[in-house]
Amino acid sequence: MEYSIRNIRIEDYDAIYTLWTETEQSRRALNPVDDSREGIGRYLARNPGTCFAAVLEGRMIGVILTGHDGRRGMIHHLCVHPDFRRMGIASHLVAAAEEALRKEGIQKIFGLVFTDNVSANAFWEKEGYSLRTNLNYRNKSLNERIPVGE
Repeated sequence: MEYSIRNIRIEDYDAIYTLWTETEQSRRALNPVDDSREGIGRYLARNPGTCFAAVLEGRMIGVILTGHDGRRGMIHHLCVHPDFRRMGIASHLVAAAEEALRKEGIQKIFGLVFTDNVSANAFWEKEGYSLRTNLNYRNKSLNERIPVGE
């Protein structure tokens, strides 16, 4: 199977959103503001060189949204279509994102994974991402359309 990895553009939004909605875990992570076309457009404008897609014959089969604040990198979304999992695509996307962050001077990356997403947690462990148990992740919504979370 010959797929390519390339930077994503806002023109890819419909394909990205379709991919995200094809898996339960990705659907859980979406919100109507940050993951809207406008929200993703803002994200890509701030992070034009660190977000990637895996494309096979014109079809988006994987995507990673990765950005940074100048100090730490963060992986916001990683998704591979269920029909194309366990083929190394996610690892290739992570490698592309890590290399892009290195080129921008970022030395440490973090990501968020639902605690009950066993396969994703196993994947990140395999990729060398350790579990931090000494931190509490807290959030606050500044928009009533964005769910607070569990």
